[in-house]
Amino acid sequence: MEYKRITTIEDPLFTKMHTLLGEIFPPEEVLAFDLWKEPLEDPSIRVFVAVHEGSVVGATEYRYYPAWNIAMTDFTIIGKPNLGIGRYLAVNRSADLERLAKEHGKVLYGMFAEIYNPYEREDFAFGGVMAMNPYVRREVLSHLGYQRLDFPYVHPSWKNDGEAVEGLDLCFMPTDATITEIEASLVVDFIKDYYTVLPNKPQRWLDMIEDLKKRKTILLQPL
Repeated sequence: MEYKRITTIEDPLFTKMHTLLGEIFPPEEVLAFDLWKEPLEDPSIRVFVAVHEGSVVGATEYRYYPAWNIAMTDFTIIGKPNLGIGRYLAVNRSADLERLAKEHGKVLYGMFAEIYNPYEREDFAFGGVMAMNPYVRREVLSHLGYQRLDFPYVHPSWKNDGEAVEGLDLCFMPTDATITEIEASLVVDFIKDYYTVLPNKPQRWLDMIEDLKKRKTILLQPL
């Protein structure tokens, strides 16, 4: 298996990855093909695919924010069972992020991730791939160390239609396992930056941001 970075929509591997995205995720979670051009060319956004026998069988997108010394896992896709794709992607992603933090003279503070909450919403098919089942993924991410940030979370639809998307939790995996809360200002700054690309923000998202601004810290709760 090979861990290959994609930096242009002209890369044939990107076409395969985008097809896989559409098979796995619901439409409101998938950015249109052409809108990937700028993100892929952004050096801070890292998109890698797992290539097995010429096929894209998995993918992950993440980014490192040196100013905050945190990372964000945008998505992880496991396209086929029994190939060890999940661990392969996690190990390579972790090594890459550790290297990036080290280049800035730091040890990574932690990583954000949006995690589906099947206990709130169960209509996720994820292409029929059992490894992508939200119950399975939630437990895997819990084992990795992710914890739920204690506030009601919505995010703008990637369709950029101004709709609020529910059924997910915003989570954080601190590198230091003794951390039990993080600064609310960090969460606000991160969320606002992360969704800058979508101009049509739903009112519920705006209200959520204003509520978070009133808080000093946010507790980390078990998944």
